[in-house]
Amino acid sequence: MKYTKLPNTDIKVSKICLGSMTWGNQNTETEGHLQLDYAIDQGVNFIDTAEMYPVPATKETQGATSKVIGTWLKKTGNREKVILASKIAGNGDYTAHIRTTGFSKQSIKEAVDNELIRLQTDYIDLFQLHWPERETNTFGVRDYKHNPNDKWEDNFKEVLESLDAVIKTGKIRHIGLSNEKAWGTMRYLEESKNNNLARPVTIQNAYSLLNRVYEGDMAEISMRENVGLLAYSPMAFGVLSGKYIKNAAPENSRLKLFPRFARYSGEEATKATQQYLKLAETNNMSLAQMSLAFVNQREFLTSNIIGATNLEQLKENINSINIDLSKELLDAINAIHNTIPNPAP
Repeated sequence: MKYTKLPNTDIKVSKICLGSMTWGNQNTETEGHLQLDYAIDQGVNFIDTAEMYPVPATKETQGATSKVIGTWLKKTGNREKVILASKIAGNGDYTAHIRTTGFSKQSIKEAVDNELIRLQTDYIDLFQLHWPERETNTFGVRDYKHNPNDKWEDNFKEVLESLDAVIKTGKIRHIGLSNEKAWGTMRYLEESKNNNLARPVTIQNAYSLLNRVYEGDMAEISMRENVGLLAYSPMAFGVLSGKYIKNAAPENSRLKLFPRFARYSGEEATKATQQYLKLAETNNMSLAQMSLAFVNQREFLTSNIIGATNLEQLKENINSINIDLSKELLDAINAIHNTIPNPAP
């Protein structure tokens, strides 16, 4: 395994982070425990969850993923061996069953306290804001269109004050962002600096061969401000395994179970995936290996969040850390990207 540090901290994390959002829905508790056991044996020490998981988010399953991690921590006594990351859900119809009070002081306190119970621990290493409260372009929306009737009011300072207060209790150690944009990230950094408040150390955004939007303004922020990317969906919901365009996906695969998750399945994305698959096979590796190795080698990356529904997938995904893509192969990847840029933003 290779390791980095959460920026501006002394916390060492594996460059492969174990994602967990299928546990409690597609995966049972037993399967989640087996994945955790295997990942830890391979040197993975970073685990990511969220209060809304598993996905798809429902009232009936909310929090089940973190409970799987909690029972594993209790069973194994491995709390000091792992770095735990979780998230507070933002506002929206998708999470109205959790709360509708956004990132208020009480919401943050409630979210942290409930996660600590589910995770069976007394602290969370990295606590993230799952997406912006304001109206902006996230989750596959390509361009920002301003809504003058957006009722959100600037509360960056208040949110940081609330998070800072929880840090002082010892219940969380550091904070991060997720699905955030350049403007929001810089506002958080500005308020942190001007008011001596907790500073975001990471941002968890989508990043893959099919979605390299992060390489714009966000990559510059990562490098100049030392805010590391935690890349999610590096396999584009499994599309970059090649199993869907090969018609080899099992019936319990994510897109067969949940066809509305079509972010990475459009015509241009499929065309790009076909070209990446051919390139990978020409270079004697699987598309999954090439896709993950590409993400692992980004200079702005802190950790690559991989997920799997079975141990064979997990093994292949973790092994990607041992693959170094040559300059020639990277040039070939970029040639495809330049022809079909960001088909699944």
